[in-house]
Amino acid sequence: MKKIIFTGGSGRFAKIFKLKKNNFSIDYPTKKIFNIESFSSMEKYIKKNKPNYLIHCAGLSRPMNIHEKNISNSISTNIIGTSNIVKICSQFNIKLIYFSTNYVYPGNKGNYLENDPVLPINNYALSKLGGECAVQMYKNSLILRICMTEKPFIHKKAFKDVEMNFMYHEELAKNLLKLINKKGIINIGGPKQTVYNFAKKTNSKVKPISAKKIFGNKFPRNQSMNIGKYLKIIKR
Repeated sequence: MKKIIFTGGSGRFAKIFKLKKNNFSIDYPTKKIFNIESFSSMEKYIKKNKPNYLIHCAGLSRPMNIHEKNISNSISTNIIGTSNIVKICSQFNIKLIYFSTNYVYPGNKGNYLENDPVLPINNYALSKLGGECAVQMYKNSLILRICMTEKPFIHKKAFKDVEMNFMYHEELAKNLLKLINKKGIINIGGPKQTVYNFAKKTNSKVKPISAKKIFGNKFPRNQSMNIGKYLKIIKR
């Protein structure tokens, strides 16, 4: 049986993913015994458990403004922590699957392919791209640029003029293990639609707001990705 180490086991996605039955042995180590900011901590755990795969979901995400207010924490967790993950996977020849974000794309023209130029739209996206840079140096890896959230939609307001590929955690949880033997970069998400149209399907009380009105014309309002590669894999 193949063994997987899953970082971020106490996070929002992991709570959904743990409910899925599979043919893998999956460990969800706590930060206390597998600290991504401590190489020695990870090395000790890896030597003992000898995994075949490492799914790196741990990271600093919400609230988004924390990446503006505390860049040191953002860098330590999302960039240095991910770099440490790459180093440990390289040392022990472990297949690495890294959770990145759709926000690494500029968000102006939409329908972004995996090989399109990137231009992160905020500090959070910069921190995730920093992690990507390390991951791409290690060829036995897979980067997932993901657009997903909790179900039902948790926010009280949603943009009516921003197009994205939001999906719920349950959808990726169902398909993640179909992807882990792939390499390179894969865009992950649902059908292209406005954030408001996505949100109102599970949250009837959500209110529409305009990104253009709030932030002006320069705000990236077409953040959609081309998810054809992902769909082709999961439909096989």
